[in-house]
Amino acid sequence: MFDYHVHSTFSVDCRVPIETSCEAAIAAGVTEIAFTDHVDHEPSDPGHDFYRYEAYREAIDRARARFGDRLTILAGAEVDFNGRIADQVEVFLARTQFDIVIGSVHFDLDGELIYPRTFTGRTLDDVFRPYFADILAAVETGWFDTIGHLDLPKRYAPGTHRDYDPLAFREYLGPVFAAMIRRGVAFEINTSGMRQVPRASMPGPAVVRWYAEAGGTLITTGTDSHAAQTVGAGLGTTMAMLELCGIDGVMSFRGRRGTMVPLRDLIPGARHVLGSA
Repeated sequence: MFDYHVHSTFSVDCRVPIETSCEAAIAAGVTEIAFTDHVDHEPSDPGHDFYRYEAYREAIDRARARFGDRLTILAGAEVDFNGRIADQVEVFLARTQFDIVIGSVHFDLDGELIYPRTFTGRTLDDVFRPYFADILAAVETGWFDTIGHLDLPKRYAPGTHRDYDPLAFREYLGPVFAAMIRRGVAFEINTSGMRQVPRASMPGPAVVRWYAEAGGTLITTGTDSHAAQTVGAGLGTTMAMLELCGIDGVMSFRGRRGTMVPLRDLIPGARHVLGSA
């Protein structure tokens, strides 16, 4: 199993050392782990200027020396994106080297999407329309290998806005999928929503099936873990869901180059469990 979205002490909102999550990954049956710490250029973000690239790379090297015979450890980053900070993101990515880079949108024009006040006086369409526009812009840059938590606003919607139905936003997803397929950009299945509100992955099966029907094949998997006990959580269920939605494999990355790994190679007997021929 691949857990390509894990945070560590190099993220402002995490207190778990890389070594601790490596031990948890081995215990959970994870074979490849990517430490994708937050890189925040938005001035109002609590993590602004927190990330330390050189120290992070040294920590990755130490972890590889200690665990490399049991676990593949990838250098990664979750880089926040919006139009206001695009120039800074471009400079950062030109100066650094990773195995995989996640592009994520956490802010809209009125502030962070992770606070209920973002939804005050606004409909879900008011929130999702500009959000998906920023996702599309992120894809079109060509700077990212995969897009994080594709329908993130549903994770933070207050009780007054819990009537999220992906069908209502399918028209916004169509151009996003087309750009992803054209540019070879994946999107992740983020399992954090399975253990928190909304009790579903981000995105869920309906969105994955639409992507597959559009001709998409590139998926990464990640837990968005900020705690050791959640490393690997939900990945087995996710891979079963992917197969049912018409996705045959998930992406493995090295040096920003991706290769497809068949699901059957990641979960022995998975096709038999799912009742496939």
